[in-house]
Amino acid sequence: MKIIASNFKTNHTRQSTNEFINDINKFLKDENIKNDIYIFPPSTALDNFDTVSNLCIGTQNAFYVKDGPYTGEIGHSHLDEFDIKTILIGHSERRHILDETQKTVSLKFNYFKALGYKIIYCVGEPLDIKNQGLSQTLGYIQEQFDGIDLSYKDMIVAYEPVWAIGTGVSCGLDDIATIHKKLAKKTTAPLLYGGSVKLDNIKDIINIPNVDGVLIGTASWHKDDFKKIIENCI
Repeated sequence: MKIIASNFKTNHTRQSTNEFINDINKFLKDENIKNDIYIFPPSTALDNFDTVSNLCIGTQNAFYVKDGPYTGEIGHSHLDEFDIKTILIGHSERRHILDETQKTVSLKFNYFKALGYKIIYCVGEPLDIKNQGLSQTLGYIQEQFDGIDLSYKDMIVAYEPVWAIGTGVSCGLDDIATIHKKLAKKTTAPLLYGGSVKLDNIKDIINIPNVDGVLIGTASWHKDDFKKIIENCI
């Protein structure tokens, strides 16, 4: 069983998200696909969707509160309205562009862990760390587990090298295998790879040992492309 996750980031509207999810849902049903599929729309497009059991809709982000005076944030009361119980935490764009610290990331993790959420937890190194070698890369990733319960039963870990996200450059297969082998010794959680995953490399990536699935950005934003990716993971 593989996990294929699509992160819409700041893309798709409420209408196009609805069309996308309904189309993917029909495809999974018609083709009797059993792999676990996750879709993370922007928060403005969250809704109540009638989906097959292996299609899960999650949120890209939320603040570690139920509600309150936090301008621009959403709390878990807003997610409850749509029965959302899955969240991305620690994505590199929130760490490196929006300046989320490890303290903030761990507060989010532990808040939503206490609520029993499925958490896709993201780790990965920037290019300057990668260029310092494997030891520095592993040390950097280790720091991203500070305050994180690696035994949490509803966690999925996604390894996303920052230098490969949205650049069109995917991490080498041997490098992916090396990092995933190290991660598999740290946790029994399923392990995803993310970083310029696309149709022409998905088969090679999905067959690497200890790779239980993929977290995809750009290549998953068109429903026909996403369906082809899902087909190539069967």
